[in-house]
Amino acid sequence: QVQLVESGGGLVQAGGSLRLSCAASGSGFSIYAMGWYRQAPGKQRAFVAAITSGGKPNYADSVKGRFTISRDSAKNTLYLQMNSLKPEDTAVYYCAALDPTGQWNYWGQGTQVTVSS
Repeated sequence: QVQLVESGGGLVQAGGSLRLSCAASGSGFSIYAMGWYRQAPGKQRAFVAAITSGGKPNYADSVKGRFTISRDSAKNTLYLQMNSLKPEDTAVYYCAALDPTGQWNYWGQGTQVTVSS
């Protein structure tokens, strides 16, 4: 079982940067793939980025070249560095972890990111 708590959201101007963190507690953090999803007002939750237990990243096309996902297994923490932010990046960002069956079944409570134009 894994518990996830996000932090680092806030209000930033377009072109600015934010770094989100996700602190994980519980057993087996290092063996899970982890990821970030986001949900904008009136839209479905969408994939942003993921990283395997071995550190291989994968990104949505909309954030490639601007966002960087990383993990520190020693600190049980997942990160999302977001650069060159755009107003369309405004959303609640959720940290997630794969369960042993390969489903995104562990979720944090979300952190709000607002990008002003």
